[in-house]
Amino acid sequence: MAKVTFDMADIKRRMHGSVESLKKDLSSLRTGRASASLLDPIEVDAYGSKMPMNQVATVSVPEPRMLSVAVWDRGMVGAVEKAIRESNLGLNPATEGQTIRLRIPELNEQRRKEMVKVAQKYAEAARVAARHVRRDGLDVLKKLEKDGDMSEDDAARNSEQVQKATDQVIAEIDAALTAKEKEIMQV
Repeated sequence: MAKVTFDMADIKRRMHGSVESLKKDLSSLRTGRASASLLDPIEVDAYGSKMPMNQVATVSVPEPRMLSVAVWDRGMVGAVEKAIRESNLGLNPATEGQTIRLRIPELNEQRRKEMVKVAQKYAEAARVAARHVRRDGLDVLKKLEKDGDMSEDDAARNSEQVQKATDQVIAEIDAALTAKEKEIMQV
């Protein structure tokens, strides 16, 4: 069996992965302004499988409150339009040939509050992911100490480093959430 080792750089890398994942999730939340990343989570039934939107069409932002989706294959226009309608983003596609135009409606107060709740859910999932990484790191330290491969003092010092890294990542997550909430609630 492979020897268990403690790698602080790996722990930090994994924790920052949860922050990057959160930022990606938050960028897909609609704030009333058009953003090409808004359609990233949508998958289209194309050629017998689910494909990301960016593999069947080009998404552009011609106006601040409009998205334009240029579908590459004329036969896929219907599938792309259906995927957008079923995405629960509240968008109503208007098709003109191979181009689909999406007006971004103004968000009302209730919808903004729902978006904030979704953002908070994403942030909590990221916090949980960071805490799982912390737990994994602390488990490795306990095992090393128990097996006699690390002194009690070294294990305690490394445990503190893991906790500091966790606190730092959770602070980053909270900052990203606060910024997104402010952006969503801005009228």
